[in-house]
Amino acid sequence: METFLLFLAVGFLAQAVDGSLGMAYGVISSSVLLAFGVPPATASASVHGAEVFTTAASAGSHAWHRNIDWKMLAPLAIAGVIGGCLGAYVLAGLDSDIIKPFVIAYLALMGVWILWRAAHDVKPKPIRPRWIVAPLGALGGFLDAIGGGGWGPTVSSTLVGAGQEPRRAIGTVNTAEFFVTVAVSATFVWSLVSGHWEEADALQNHAAAVGGLVVGGLLAAPFAGLIAKRVPQRPMTYAVGGLLIVLAAFQGVQLSGVL
Repeated sequence: METFLLFLAVGFLAQAVDGSLGMAYGVISSSVLLAFGVPPATASASVHGAEVFTTAASAGSHAWHRNIDWKMLAPLAIAGVIGGCLGAYVLAGLDSDIIKPFVIAYLALMGVWILWRAAHDVKPKPIRPRWIVAPLGALGGFLDAIGGGGWGPTVSSTLVGAGQEPRRAIGTVNTAEFFVTVAVSATFVWSLVSGHWEEADALQNHAAAVGGLVVGGLLAAPFAGLIAKRVPQRPMTYAVGGLLIVLAAFQGVQLSGVL
């Protein structure tokens, strides 16, 4: 019960941040699981299993509050599904630490760029043509599955940095994440059944943690769309940029072995 309540709190906090700023659920949840000694592949599968439920609730909230660019959603989600499935399949044989330094540097640079845009009050502009976001979706899905950076930090940050209105970027990315998460989770299950993933048996040892992440995330997810809609554009841009720099610093410390 203590494990369940701990991860309920983690899931609530992580989803509150992710739903309103478009990133951090995976980073926060995975980091706590890894700190408890959960193997990386098992941590990724656990988080994606929980996200199937939390991203559905978050997407519903963003749809209700009209935070979604529907024409951008399709190319982003389809490409994200393809990248995510590929990442989930190769996870067992790929060392994500090789990719992480490059992702961390990218997130830090995007954070600085977004803060600069907020400081100079650069007005958002729609991304055209919308299909141009497809390669970004594929990269974000792949990194999300292998744990190298995450869907939200990679995709949300790039869209905001490119000038997309923050609430539209966050709402669209959160909604596309549902489809990516379902696909990645299905790939994990297939890898488990086919024997491709040798660490799959460890999942049953962390049921309480996954349950806590699901319940905590579901409690916070309905507020996601409202927060993204109500917070003014400039403070939201500052918040996204600041969170990116914090995430990049945190992952850098993790990679150095200090944590």
